[in-house]
Parts: sequence; C-alpha cells; structure tokens
Amino acid sequence: MEKYKNLSGNSGVTEYENGPSSIIVKFKDNSKYLYNYTKPGSQHTENMKNLAVAGRGLNTYINTHVKYDYASKLS
Repeated sequence: MEKYKNLSGNSGVTEYENGPSSIIVKFKDNSKYLYNYTKPGSQHTENMKNLAVAGRGLNTYINTHVKYDYASKLS
C-alpha cells in the first residue's frame, strides 16, 4: 500500500492501493475497504483513485458520495 499524502492535514485516510478496476483504502482506525467497478461503480472508483494519487479530497469524497457502498471490508 502507498502512504496517502494527506495534503489537507486532516484526512481519515492513511494508505491506499490502486488496482486496474479497484482501490483499497486504509483509514486511521486501521480498517480497510475495497471499492471497485461493481460497488460503488467505475466512475466513483476512478474518481477515488485520482484523488488518492493527488493526496487530497479522498476522505471527503468517500463520505459525500459512497459512504457504505463498498465492495467489502478487509481484515
């Protein structure tokens, strides 16, 4: 996983891993979630991947647009 840059300084996201059609996001509480083209869909997944690379806005995007619409919670 790659460290999330957190350019805003107050993100709940700490790490991420982009795949061809998915993203895994790790949060401050060490929980990890898989988002993919099935859930929440390709557009949201691609937006999240771009925000992850940019290092800003990912946590806000998740809270605003996808909330609990993830493919799975990982251990």
